[in-house]
Amino acid sequence: MKETIQIKIDDLTFDCRTDGDKENELVIFLHGWPETSYMWKKLMSHFSKNGFYCVAPNLRGYSKNACPKGKKHYSLDKLSKDVLGISNFLNKSKFHLLGHDWGAAIGWKVVHDHQDRILSWTGISVPHLQAFGKAIVVDMEQSKMSQYIKDFQLSYLPESRIRKDDFKILKKLWKNSESNEIDNYLEVFKNPKQLTASLNYYRSNYKLLKSAATKQILGDINVPTLFIWGNKDIAIGSYAVSESHQYMKNEYEFLELDSGHWLIQTKYQELKKVITKHIMKNANFSS
Repeated sequence: MKETIQIKIDDLTFDCRTDGDKENELVIFLHGWPETSYMWKKLMSHFSKNGFYCVAPNLRGYSKNACPKGKKHYSLDKLSKDVLGISNFLNKSKFHLLGHDWGAAIGWKVVHDHQDRILSWTGISVPHLQAFGKAIVVDMEQSKMSQYIKDFQLSYLPESRIRKDDFKILKKLWKNSESNEIDNYLEVFKNPKQLTASLNYYRSNYKLLKSAATKQILGDINVPTLFIWGNKDIAIGSYAVSESHQYMKNEYEFLELDSGHWLIQTKYQELKKVITKHIMKNANFSS
């Protein structure tokens, strides 16, 4: 059954898209920027038909009633705790996790800190945060690619640029998305409070990421992992990806695709096939 439910964690209430029987094994889907849980609809439908309960939250800042003011509320620590809070609310001790873009960044933190809760992990586009953070500082290509993150550190101006010409910048990024999908995204980004909240992910975590060049911010990954990257990604270069592999200490599969950043829209069939194989291999239907 497809429905949107509200999940309350402390004083925040998350809008969560769901699909499937809630008695089934849980798969949590984490969206990135600038998207919402809508991006997962098709894949959720596929997995619900294969015996899973699929839940995709509109993340902190993207849910109207989970949108605290101030960048301090958007640290990776808080964002990852939200994911555990969702699984706890649903009374699921273990779950499969998928994340794209910021959803992947959050996912790496979750699977590192809570490996006992994770049945399988699929990261899309953004590699292990130790590798990615280091690359921003030491790799010239990645440093140029990540200039927009530096630009986002300014107050007010990034929001103004994004809103210019009826969100022209974002609409360019959404060129492979359906019109209904874009309408759903705009519902969030047209709200000034939510637009700022979405940029606070970058503002709250930029220093942490850059510190990976000189210290460890995240260690080895000890859960079954699938990582998917498009080699034409405008935001993630090959250095970060190649550096990422060394941290995988469990079953690990890497898929490089001839595509850009928006893989769920441009390479859906390839993603569906490899993610299904990965999750089915690590399913634990008796739990």
